[in-house]
Amino acid sequence: MKTAILISGALLLSACQSVQNETTLYDELGGLPAIEKIVDGFIYEVGFDEQIVQHFEQTDLDRFRSKLIEQICEVSDGPCQYSGDSMLDVHANMDINESEFNRTVDLLIMSMEKHGIPQTTQNKLLSRLAPLRPDIIYH
Repeated sequence: MKTAILISGALLLSACQSVQNETTLYDELGGLPAIEKIVDGFIYEVGFDEQIVQHFEQTDLDRFRSKLIEQICEVSDGPCQYSGDSMLDVHANMDINESEFNRTVDLLIMSMEKHGIPQTTQNKLLSRLAPLRPDIIYH
């Protein structure tokens, strides 16, 4: 009987651990409401940044907002599916240099910080977005 109770307890603990391990980056970010706030803060920051704002002058901001929310949601294992154009197509002929790319990343970080996203969570999101870099700069 004692052994059965110990085994049951161990199974319950391992079940709790597996539920805890199922936390996604999407959850860590705070879900869709938090992603929307991060994107809104990012767009606000871009609007006042002299170094990169020119790259957004012809942008449909409603579409940009919607697609960036989808993209962050999807890349963070949320329930969204990105339905926008490829990063290569979006950034074709924009001639974004490395400094401008890095500044854009800085503005995203600023928005995440302002919305209380922990640095470890920020780093996880940035590492998932990083593979997009080659399709964004120098095109």
